[in-house]
Amino acid sequence: MLADTKGVTLPLQDRERLLLEFARDVIRTADPVQEGALLRFTTLFTVAPIAIALADTAGDIVEANPALGKLVGSPPERLRGRHLSDLAATTHDADRIRGGLERLSAPGTDRVTERGVHLAHSQDGRLTTNVTLAWLPGDGPEARFPVLMAADTDDLHLLGERLLHQNLHDPLTGLPNGQAFTTRLEAALGTPNRGRLGLVYLDIDGFKVINDGLGAGVGDEVLKEVASKLSRTFTGKHDGYVARLSGDGFGVLLRGEELTQQQAVVLVDQALEDLNEPIYLGGHGIGVSASAGIVVRSVTEGSSHVELLRAAELALHRAKEAGKAQWMLYDPQLDARDRGRYQLGAVIAGALENGEFSLVYQPTVMLADPDKIAAVNAGLRWNHPDRGELDSDEFYPLAQITGMTIPLGKWLLAESLAATARWRQRFGGAAPDVCIRLPQRLAADPDLVLLVKEQLDRHELPARALRLCTDRQSMFDDGGDVLDSFTVLADLGAQLVLTISGSDDLELIARHRLPVRHVILAGAVIDLLADDPTETDTRHLAQLVSRAKELNLRIGAEGVRTKEHAQRLRELGVLGGRGSFVADSATGDEVDEMIGRHAG
Repeated sequence: MLADTKGVTLPLQDRERLLLEFARDVIRTADPVQEGALLRFTTLFTVAPIAIALADTAGDIVEANPALGKLVGSPPERLRGRHLSDLAATTHDADRIRGGLERLSAPGTDRVTERGVHLAHSQDGRLTTNVTLAWLPGDGPEARFPVLMAADTDDLHLLGERLLHQNLHDPLTGLPNGQAFTTRLEAALGTPNRGRLGLVYLDIDGFKVINDGLGAGVGDEVLKEVASKLSRTFTGKHDGYVARLSGDGFGVLLRGEELTQQQAVVLVDQALEDLNEPIYLGGHGIGVSASAGIVVRSVTEGSSHVELLRAAELALHRAKEAGKAQWMLYDPQLDARDRGRYQLGAVIAGALENGEFSLVYQPTVMLADPDKIAAVNAGLRWNHPDRGELDSDEFYPLAQITGMTIPLGKWLLAESLAATARWRQRFGGAAPDVCIRLPQRLAADPDLVLLVKEQLDRHELPARALRLCTDRQSMFDDGGDVLDSFTVLADLGAQLVLTISGSDDLELIARHRLPVRHVILAGAVIDLLADDPTETDTRHLAQLVSRAKELNLRIGAEGVRTKEHAQRLRELGVLGGRGSFVADSATGDEVDEMIGRHAG
């Protein structure tokens, strides 16, 4: 009852104090009409989890509770009549109990505690306890009797060890957790000039697929098996220490006087190979792959565990970006480059809010009349305060990592349509359409149609003023969301533009009845006609153009370099083009001037 009250565990000292106060209160106030209080004391004495022995003035046991009988392995009735010191396992411990009784007799002393007293157990030899001796009042005003209370410190020690283990180990896999790993790493770095240290950061590739596809229960079993495989690979080699650092992330610490990168790589290769072996659960052979970042360095004065963990994590990120299922070594030069990139990615949101982004344009002109603008492709440029002008290929990959592609895509859409509305108001029928390529995540967003329609209505534009550019890979995303949204937008009047590089891409339009109105030829099929094309190259392009015309598609090209290049393409039937023969890029003012010349 006192050991655990509504989930609140009372310390041993508090339990002893409450028992004594209750007993003294019962005895002090007892009279014939208070039999209930005596009954409560008797019940408490019987059920208390603390071992208690009530003694007479000579120290002989008058009554022992069941907890004391269990503690020493003897029925309570057999303990009656024995001196309190007879409970001790050794002469020294008996002397400590007798000495405690003597100190208890000193004026003003009502409690004496002896720690580490060994009591005798009838079968298990001896056990270590903490013993408290105190006074209980007797029947008369001056009468008092000693009471002994004992608690098994072995149980307390085991409980403490169990709590410590739980605090430093992952409950699912049984491996040390992140806190234990950090402590171990700090200790290793705290002994400089003691050889070399290796840190491996592993992360399961696509674990979400396992968890979502087969359930969290299967995912847990996979994590257990991964932990087991990693332990078998690394434990016992170079003082290997394996821990679970996050949901599907694991860390390995290696140490050795002559530890080399090659030795660490060999172990990581073996681990990745072992993980590739299918794990069979519930009739499923589950394949697991992992990526790893590796750091190996000498332990020197002032080494930081935070810096080491960060280095391993950066190496892991590089392994993920390079295609997963592989390892990467930490490289200081690449680290500096990556750190700069990640710093850039981290501030995209603030840059967008602070107005550091602007539109950059590339006009598409009619090849038969290069002064006539057919459309204007709009993209993003970051006017970074320190790094100058950054093109989209420098920050879009970082935006994908930080989740900023959708905000950037929405800004691109809104600003592009605002520019189109301004052109129409200023130049009338000479104003070109605007063509944009939406980020993949925004293109697949289920609210894309609503978003586009809201922006068109806001700027009072017809849907045909917007061209949406995409390619084969983007159009056929896994969920089919891009194709569904683009089909609806095409039905509303928006013009779909598909970038193609060969006949296979072109045939997709007929096979899937894609609502595409324009195709843009790109890549080698255009590049090969830039300088002295062969007959085969020319014939190939002519066949593409002919097939596109059969499908009632308007044909353009990107990457047109020179006027001669443009002339060859026009002769083969390409209608429009963009590239350096006109302008690689143009600012808002420059494209306004170009449209103005066209309008004039």
